[in-house]
Amino acid sequence: MNSADFGESPSTACVKHADYMTFLLTFPTTFPTKVMRRVSLFIILAAVLSTANAQVPDYLKASVDSDSRAVRRDIPFTNVYRRALEAGTRDFTGQPGPNYWQLETDFTIEASLDPSTQKISGSETIQVHNNSSDKLDRIHLRLDHNLFRGLVPRGGSVPAENTDGMVVTRIVVNGETVDLNARRPASRRGGPQPEPSTYVVGLDQTLAVVYLANPIEAGTTATVEIDWTTKLPGGPNGRGHRMTQRWDNYLFQPTQWFPRLAKYDDLRGWDTQVYLGPAEFFNNFGSFDVKINVPNGWIVSGTGVLQNPEEVMTEEARARMDTVLSTDDVVTIVGEDEQKTAQGESLTWHFVADKVNDFAWATSDRFVWQTTRAIIPEKGPIPLHMVFLPERAHLFEFAAERSRHALEFYSDLWAPYPFPQLTLQDGPSAGMEYPMVINSNQGAADHEVAHEWWPMMVGTNETWYGWMDEGFNSYMNILSRADVNGEPANLNGRGQQYGRISGNEEEAPSMYVTNYGGNMYRFQTYQKASMMLSMLGGIVGDDKVQDAMSDYTHAWAFKHPSPWDYMFFMSNALEMDLGWFWYYWLFTTESVDGSITDVNARMNGATVTVHQDGQMPSPIVLEVEFVDGGEPFRTEWPVSVWFEGDKTFKAELAFAGREPSKITLDPDGRFPDRDPSDNVWEKPE
Repeated sequence: MNSADFGESPSTACVKHADYMTFLLTFPTTFPTKVMRRVSLFIILAAVLSTANAQVPDYLKASVDSDSRAVRRDIPFTNVYRRALEAGTRDFTGQPGPNYWQLETDFTIEASLDPSTQKISGSETIQVHNNSSDKLDRIHLRLDHNLFRGLVPRGGSVPAENTDGMVVTRIVVNGETVDLNARRPASRRGGPQPEPSTYVVGLDQTLAVVYLANPIEAGTTATVEIDWTTKLPGGPNGRGHRMTQRWDNYLFQPTQWFPRLAKYDDLRGWDTQVYLGPAEFFNNFGSFDVKINVPNGWIVSGTGVLQNPEEVMTEEARARMDTVLSTDDVVTIVGEDEQKTAQGESLTWHFVADKVNDFAWATSDRFVWQTTRAIIPEKGPIPLHMVFLPERAHLFEFAAERSRHALEFYSDLWAPYPFPQLTLQDGPSAGMEYPMVINSNQGAADHEVAHEWWPMMVGTNETWYGWMDEGFNSYMNILSRADVNGEPANLNGRGQQYGRISGNEEEAPSMYVTNYGGNMYRFQTYQKASMMLSMLGGIVGDDKVQDAMSDYTHAWAFKHPSPWDYMFFMSNALEMDLGWFWYYWLFTTESVDGSITDVNARMNGATVTVHQDGQMPSPIVLEVEFVDGGEPFRTEWPVSVWFEGDKTFKAELAFAGREPSKITLDPDGRFPDRDPSDNVWEKPE
């Protein structure tokens, strides 16, 4: 019984339920407790059920129970992207706009490692090429190692050891020394303002800001000098942090180890996202000239090409290196039980790299060094190095083979590998990527090598949109594994998988900043994009998707595309209005949720009623199997059949002289569906 049976309005019933609650609260305390609890529970349940059964207003019901839906077909813009279109730095074609520009940073670094203290001391000079039309009155410095301090914001990736972080001892900008202890000048309301001064704030955080009394003018180059020290963290089994780790004092993997200039671009100006640990980085392209001093006997590998082999390598090692590019064999450059380096109390290893967005390295006095080659289209052979501990040689048994395949396969798939070499570095960090360097053994070799295309070649913003590198990477790993097995890649079923995940309240949309991705960070960043591209392949064909992705790679090589650039580029390359597709996959967590609700089958055809209960539309693909066997019949209708807002479509099928036995909606599993079991109709017995 509900309130309507007594002629009461829902609002009146709610008032009476409130009166019951007041009665309970004022009921004599002498009433038996257990009885009181049971009475209370009964009355509360009655109130809830009565309220639930009350008539739902039409305006609410229509939003959840309607025969129609509003299909959004456009791509939402942010204000910054709209302004970039107006400025001509971005373009509706998805190509870089006619006025596109990017900052460039050239680093000269001299650093030394003391294994006994696990500390790196360094001095660097950054040439900041202000290619923008903006006057820069400040610069932002990334000090990622301050994550190891105990009092900074952190994500889920927590270092095993707290340190003093990155200790900056000197900053000079265009010859002007920055007072590291100066306070921010106080402004005076209504009175004279303080004279501009150069000072810095945030040296104890992962992002510091240097305010400049003399701004960096547009079109000019500024010089920034920085001195600093940092200790590499370590913990049980040597684990320090996913980005920078060491094994005790005999193997070090320094990454994100020096002060870097934050990204400055045409969209947001300075990228001011703090470094939290799980999400990765977004850096300017430029050159690196790096000298690293270590004790005698320590082998150093890193980004770039070694400039002084005669000073740091033995004569035997150099002779072996000379044979590498002429054979597919793995050549041992430095073995386990032989002299590791040239003589000297300490040695300085000198590396140079161009058109890269970071520099990483590794060092150990126990490294075995092996090298082979990979053949890159349009380039020829390049060296593929591996440095590892001898007791871990089994983890590198297939590393050369897998890395060579990845370099050659992805070069054919997207664009030729752009760098002069690649090095696999052993250590506790076994899954991280940097230009020309991957901290990996054979287990993650294929995945990490793929990162050399994005974000090392196509400089996507990993901090904001991790799916543009990790997600694309997951997709290309599927293709690579199939090629290794000598079989065509099978992307069926992946789009459909998303239907069972969609709607999870912990899932952030792909366009939500990855840095704050929460508990479903890995799904949002790594997995969803491959599902999205599976559905896109189900619409236009996988080959067309991959061809368009290749063109996109060439168009944005060594530049910084945004998600909007990608969306526009792919839509133009595929010559299709895909606004609806990008909107639902990237800006929402919606699904298709399709089903076959009715079939009127006859000898020469059938009328199939297809229903879509989700907000995301999709094309209709139907496969018909027949009583007499033989080749199934497949037909489809474009996604536009849903654009008028209907949730139900009657598909008319004609197949003369054959009787259908089974009809399947989305037979390849390309479209997100919460319950695929209602996608199949079978002829009744």
